[in-house]
Amino acid sequence: MASDIHIKITDRNGTTHAVEAPTDMALNLMEVVRMYELAPEGTIGVCGGMAMCASCQCYVLSTHHLADKSDDEEAMLSEAFHVKPNSRLGCQVQVLPELEGLEIELAPEE
Repeated sequence: MASDIHIKITDRNGTTHAVEAPTDMALNLMEVVRMYELAPEGTIGVCGGMAMCASCQCYVLSTHHLADKSDDEEAMLSEAFHVKPNSRLGCQVQVLPELEGLEIELAPEE
C-alpha cells in the first residue's frame, strides 16, 4: 500500500519546506532533497549516494529514532565539516513510514 510521509526540510538558506515523500519507492533523504530541488544541482549527493562525500549531510531536528549509522557513514562523518551530534548523511536515511513528521536541516556546503 502506497503512502506518503510529511517531512520538514530546512534548506541552506534557512527556508523550511514541508514536503511529501513516498514510502514505496526506496528513496532516501538525499533523493527527496533532489526531487524537490531544495539545493542547487551539483551541491548535494555528489557521490551518488555512496556515503563517500558528505555533501548530503543534514541535522536531524526531530526526536525520530533512525537506524544506526553504518561504518561507512561514521567514517565519512568523521572527516566532514560542520558535524554535530545529530548529523546524518541523507543518502543513508531511508524514507520509511515511521519517519512521518521528520524534521531535518541541510548542513552548510563545505
